[in-house]
Amino acid sequence: MNYRRGCSLPPAVKFLFDLLDTQAKELNLTDPEVLHTWKNNSLPLRFWINIIKNPNFIFDVSKSGIVDSCLSVVAQLFMDSCSVSEQVLGKDSPSNKLLYAREIPGYRQEVEKFYSDIQASPAPTPQELSKFFADLSAEHGHEFNGDHALQELYDYIRRYQDQLQDALEESELSSLASKLEHVIATISDD
Repeated sequence: MNYRRGCSLPPAVKFLFDLLDTQAKELNLTDPEVLHTWKNNSLPLRFWINIIKNPNFIFDVSKSGIVDSCLSVVAQLFMDSCSVSEQVLGKDSPSNKLLYAREIPGYRQEVEKFYSDIQASPAPTPQELSKFFADLSAEHGHEFNGDHALQELYDYIRRYQDQLQDALEESELSSLASKLEHVIATISDD
């Protein structure tokens, strides 16, 4: 399914939205706002808002207070565009909401169209889903380094070794304190 500028929709998104549609039917949910909210909370609000507000999650950047404020305005626009409830704005409304008040109805229509286009598209087969995840794994497999992750974990443990040892000894997991000490000694010798 091509949903925007020639980009194809990841089969995982279609699978997730179909799962939500199925659950709504099984639960006899008749209020379309509930299903819309589920979809909002699963993709745009849970995923995209996090990336918009925290670009440092995926890019090696730091954000200043001003940039953070600007990103908050963009994130609020995105959230309002996904909302099903109309907002009544007046002279006392926050300025960041007044900035884009005229654009919201058009953006809401785009969100609705996006959701209906996904619903109308054919469901991916199990083989397509499997291939998608296998391709994704192969494409990005080199980016994930288990040894590096273990080294980071080890560095963290070394930095807070005393606090970790004390906490383990005081807890029901006191036997782990000696095991942790053994692991640290073994790795330190290598």
